[in-house]
Amino acid sequence: MFGEALTAAAAGGGMAVVQAAGADSWAWFRVRCARLVGRGDADAEREALARLDRTAAVLDAADEGERERVRAVHAVLWQGEFASVIESLGEPERLRLVQQLVQLTEEFGDVDGPGRGGAVSGNTFHGPTAVQTGDHNRQENRFGAGPGAGSGG
Repeated sequence: MFGEALTAAAAGGGMAVVQAAGADSWAWFRVRCARLVGRGDADAEREALARLDRTAAVLDAADEGERERVRAVHAVLWQGEFASVIESLGEPERLRLVQQLVQLTEEFGDVDGPGRGGAVSGNTFHGPTAVQTGDHNRQENRFGAGPGAGSGG
C-alpha cells in the first residue's frame, strides 16, 4: 500500500511537470519543484531548474503530431526523478516529501481539467500588489509616485 502511494505521488509529480510547462504558473512551479528535488542543496536545485527548463523547451518545440508522445516521455522521466528522491530519504523525510509533492501536484497539476493549476488563494499581500491570471495577457504596473503623479493625467 505504501509503495503504491509513493508511486502515485511520483507519477502525479511527473504529470504536473508536463502540465505546468508553458503555463502561466510555470515560473513559480519550476522553483517549487526544484526545491523539492534539491532538498536544500543549492547545486541540486540549480540542476533541477536546468532539467525543468530543458523539459519545457523540448515540450514547446514538439510539433503537434509528437506533442503527446513527448509529454508522456517527460512525465515518465520526472516520475523517475521524484521516485529516486523519495527512495533516497529516510521514513520521516520520505513522508514529508510525498506530502509536499502531492500538494504541489494539487496546486499546479491539471487534476480537474484546464485552468485549475496555479490558482491564487490563501495569500497575504503587504503593499502594492498585482496579480494576473489567464493566457496571453499583458499587464503594466506602476506603483508609487512617478513622473506626472498627482497631475491628473
